[in-house]
Amino acid sequence: MASLPDPPNPARRLLEGVRVIDLTRILAGPFCTMLLGDLGADVIKIELPGRGDDTRQWGPPFTPSGESAYFLSANRNKRSLTLNLKSVQGLEILRELIAHGDILIENFLAGTLEGWGLDYDSLQRLRPGLIYCTITGYGYTGPYRQRPGYDFIVQAMSGFMSVTGPSEGEPFRAGVAIADLASGIFAGNAVLASLFARERTGQGQRIDISLLDCQVALMSYVASNYLVSGQPPKRYGNAHPNIVPYEVFRAKDGYFAFAAGNDSQWARFCQEVGRVEWIEDPRFASNPARIENRVLLVGLLNELFAQRPASDWIALCEEIGLPAGPINPIDKVLSDPQVLARGMLVDVPHASEGTLPILGSPLGIPTAPAEVRLAPPTLGQHTEEILQELLGYNAAAIASLRKTGVI
Repeated sequence: MASLPDPPNPARRLLEGVRVIDLTRILAGPFCTMLLGDLGADVIKIELPGRGDDTRQWGPPFTPSGESAYFLSANRNKRSLTLNLKSVQGLEILRELIAHGDILIENFLAGTLEGWGLDYDSLQRLRPGLIYCTITGYGYTGPYRQRPGYDFIVQAMSGFMSVTGPSEGEPFRAGVAIADLASGIFAGNAVLASLFARERTGQGQRIDISLLDCQVALMSYVASNYLVSGQPPKRYGNAHPNIVPYEVFRAKDGYFAFAAGNDSQWARFCQEVGRVEWIEDPRFASNPARIENRVLLVGLLNELFAQRPASDWIALCEEIGLPAGPINPIDKVLSDPQVLARGMLVDVPHASEGTLPILGSPLGIPTAPAEVRLAPPTLGQHTEEILQELLGYNAAAIASLRKTGVI
């Protein structure tokens, strides 16, 4: 596991000087703001006093000091400020913070901020050029706009679960909250594009990100297959609808992933394993033929792969340039030399844990490296710091806000 390197020159951080007012919780929004924090933005995470982001209670597992592993996964590189937004003073402090911000991101139910008098036009008067991004289940338009958004329900509604899982039996969701995570990534892209546009025009933007939109977009070639053919896609388990072979196979000692992505790779594999007759066999010679004869070919390959351990087949594929890999459990993933070499696991100083292992940033920008500058914050860890440094509140004013439950 890598230790945190000495921080680079702050001027090299791509979003140095950009401030994000983060009103998000759970996963989609926090994942977006975390990525912006990785790039150097000052992310101020606003949380409910005494409780915070709902995911602070999502466990076990918890760290020895009670920090939720789920919360830790999406909240590095942020500062936490507690604020009661149901109070008049709390909303006034929020307005002050927005006036000092560049980006406002929230994932309340559609229309919540408008109910507080913070519609887009009002926000622009408060902070000209503000980029305002909402992340909701179904967006700000359409018949579902008032429905709450849940990753699992969106995976079901988007068609994703109709193509995920074994060919027989119940449909499956993804093993991670893919709709939430993808929405956070899409939102981050929209925010960065809006920042770039503001540099040229000085104008802010209103961004409307929907979990359902994002998950439908991820249907990609599966949706295109339907639009071209008119045939609803089927579930293929771990197989690919358009490429054969491209799935999990069973070797002598267990499963591994193997693919031949084109006819030349297929021919190279057949030559190497002594099955040259498969190259010219009309049932297997081309990818469309292999798709038509999928069941037969997969059976033959499983018979072949059962003769040797998975590691032998993976080594052979690596030698001849074919894609193959082990089905790694997470402990092996997080000790994999490639993962470690890429800095995807770091030890970071933490306010209550001493040192905490967390995932690193995947944003590989060697000329301006993304970095883990801050551990996921404890609840309200930076409240006084932010109120003093950014808004000029003195100790007496902060003590009064704390006494009355505003912070």
